[in-house]
Amino acid sequence: MNFADLLARQKQFFQTGVTLSLAFRIAQLKKLRAAVIAHEEEIAEALKEDLGKSAFESYMCETGLALSEITYMIRHTKRFSKERRVKTPLAQFASRSYQKPSPYGNVLIMSPWNYPFLLTIDPLADAIAAGNTAVVKPSAYSPATSRVVEKIVSECFDPEYVAVVTGGREENSALLSQKFDFVFFTGSQNVGREVLRHTAETLTPAVLELGGKSPCIVDSSAKIPLAARRIVFGKFLNCGQTCVAPDYILCEASVKDALVDAVRTEIRRQFGDVPLENPDYGHIISDKHFARLLSLIDREKILAGGETDSGRRKIAPTLLDASWDDAVMQEEIFGPLLPILTYNDFRAVVPLLSQKEKPLALYIFSENQGHIREVTERLSFGGGCVNDVVIHLATAEMGFGGVGESGMGSYHGKAGFDAFSHTKSIVDKKTWMDLPMRYQPYRPVFSRLLHIFLR
Repeated sequence: MNFADLLARQKQFFQTGVTLSLAFRIAQLKKLRAAVIAHEEEIAEALKEDLGKSAFESYMCETGLALSEITYMIRHTKRFSKERRVKTPLAQFASRSYQKPSPYGNVLIMSPWNYPFLLTIDPLADAIAAGNTAVVKPSAYSPATSRVVEKIVSECFDPEYVAVVTGGREENSALLSQKFDFVFFTGSQNVGREVLRHTAETLTPAVLELGGKSPCIVDSSAKIPLAARRIVFGKFLNCGQTCVAPDYILCEASVKDALVDAVRTEIRRQFGDVPLENPDYGHIISDKHFARLLSLIDREKILAGGETDSGRRKIAPTLLDASWDDAVMQEEIFGPLLPILTYNDFRAVVPLLSQKEKPLALYIFSENQGHIREVTERLSFGGGCVNDVVIHLATAEMGFGGVGESGMGSYHGKAGFDAFSHTKSIVDKKTWMDLPMRYQPYRPVFSRLLHIFLR
């Protein structure tokens, strides 16, 4: 594919002004929603092939959430697109001041392999709602899902409006060498740095949704059985290949044994006595990632799980008795390995975690409001939950994004519309009068008025 030609055609289409029409945007969102519904079974089959996801998990964590975002945008795009009048300073009398959202233009959406359908369609819905054209680049690691995405998009849209580009690093590099008006990237920190280097060359604005080691704090006041149940669910969902999965547990030492027992119980309850034979438990995306995860397992520190099947790229939910120096604590895990570390005094938790890179998510299980307040106010992180995990990203009413090393910018719902929009600030100055005080020659009386207006 000639990417320069594709982008030129999209720019030409955008310049026609067709995408500025609210009726057009909403109609395109409705077409996208209808196509996703029509291809629900194909989406599930593709996710099963790429990641081993069950149909239930595919709908719960991908297709259903994507439909929710599209539906939310259909309902709210008209309101999000309205001009917003703001107060005008007296010095600018007589004027009307307002803010007007406008699309960036031609956007590039680069999506990852771990939730390959959701994390492609969600930002695409936001981009369409905001009035952009889009080039969508799904991950090469999830080819079956990429084919379904390409099929859905080609059924709904002409390529000069929305196009899908498949392939690997060569295609990524070629696309990033083009001059888009905006780039939206979801993926690893390492690739995110490369994306930012490219966009810096052309001063192209970008949103980066990255990752990091997301801590899960459990203090002695927590309801341990419930905490274990929710942690096991969120950590081992999609075999731990979730950017906001709890990367490790930081547990008060006095409740560690109880928490370990509860986590073991929950692993058996949710995945059975032999998780590798559970048909609803998926697999690792590739041989490369499988080998990387195996290298992080210290067999002498396994508290639960540890079973593997290289032929099917499966690793059982595994709990590890870890220390800060272990290999598993030196990088984002992105797999079904859950290290558990301890602390003795809660007063040490915030100073300790504040020295780490800012995570995409943070979780605390506690009934102590003082502890909850201290963690949520003093630590910097993208988003998170109190007494649960991962569910904060499942609502269109809140933006989702990272901070610092875990990303920049956010999306979902209104935040997604805003991410793909530039808000113009405009003053409409009236012509029926013209205050003379800003013009030379400056006069003492105007100086006194200026001091009254501007203070």
